Amino acid sequence: MEQVKKSTYNGSFAIALEGNISSANASEVEAAIQELLVGESFDELVLDADNLLYISSAGLRVLLRLMKAGHTLRMVNVSVEVYDVLEMTGFSEMMSVEKAFRKVSIEGCEIIGQGSNGIVYRLDPDTIVKVYRNSDALAEMQREREISRKAFVLGIPTAIPYDVVRVGDQFGTVFELLNAKSITKLILADPENMDQYIGIFTDIMKQIHGTAVTPGDLPSMKEVALDWANFLKGHIPQEQQEKLYALIQAIPEHPYMLHGDYHSNNVMIQNGEPLMIDMDTLCVGHPVFELASTFNAYVGFSELDPEVVKRFLKLDAETARAVWKKLLPLYLNSEDEAYIQSVAKKAMVIGYMRLLRRTIRREADTEQGQKCIAHYKKRLAELLEQVDTLTF
Repeated sequence: MEQVKKSTYNGSFAIALEGNISSANASEVEAAIQELLVGESFDELVLDADNLLYISSAGLRVLLRLMKAGHTLRMVNVSVEVYDVLEMTGFSEMMSVEKAFRKVSIEGCEIIGQGSNGIVYRLDPDTIVKVYRNSDALAEMQREREISRKAFVLGIPTAIPYDVVRVGDQFGTVFELLNAKSITKLILADPENMDQYIGIFTDIMKQIHGTAVTPGDLPSMKEVALDWANFLKGHIPQEQQEKLYALIQAIPEHPYMLHGDYHSNNVMIQNGEPLMIDMDTLCVGHPVFELASTFNAYVGFSELDPEVVKRFLKLDAETARAVWKKLLPLYLNSEDEAYIQSVAKKAMVIGYMRLLRRTIRREADTEQGQKCIAHYKKRLAELLEQVDTLTF
């Protein structure tokens, strides 16, 4: 039956309705639905109307009989035309009806930045869209919207998402950023004023790290890092793994905000004012965790392949390393080189631990992966001999 297909929606069992459902095929549609329901267990029956063009009164009676049979119905991705029918006949009051998301195309759009959860594109001079890699990302997107609002209320200059859209088979969140440019683009366009832009970049980092968060509102980065250390059991010598775990365990609880993926593609300047984007990694913890992530973005990921940072941040390796070196003294408000280097080493311990775990999980069976693993193990071993605490 072409009009009815088994499907999933946001990870749940669903039935997709397609084409036209009228008196000519309503009985066949109903029989096909009943056949698909056999053996299925669900709290509510989701009917995905993304490709449903038209439904007549005969099709509505099919829905009514499903409700009378005790099924709680939810119809999603409903077009304006079908929604008008459901509203006019009162079905929108008897069942949950969700309108279809606006569809946008990213063909030819500039990539502003990307991370593990998604890719950010500029749609036009006024708007950007974050397209999530996970095709069932609605819950994830809702969480990011809630986190963004919390950060905004706490005073963090945050771009607030205002629309959810479909981008092919994926979902995206749209932000209004009128003529905004990332810190990365400003550095590339005006390298002579690089110090000024890094200063803005560092000031926002300090503001984030100085923002207290209600306990339980955001995940703990320390707990995540302990999981990373546990993962390395059997991959590095036992004494190294135990020291690594103990060093992280000794970091005091720190109820202050971290961005979790802080780099210059995630800080935009709009009309002279900074705005943060890509807030799904927001968490709490000691600043050493953030510095570790930033070290990886500018140095760690591209240490053995300078093209990595070029692809990721659009900066050449030399410029990326300069950002890292200039950021630390500004962040620490110190010109004491010994102190700066001691903090750098502490961040690098966590950075190399994360890189090692990531590479073992994703690239252990490749030649480049093996090369990276050997390098990260070597650097981690060297640093563990030099540090006795990860705090500063």
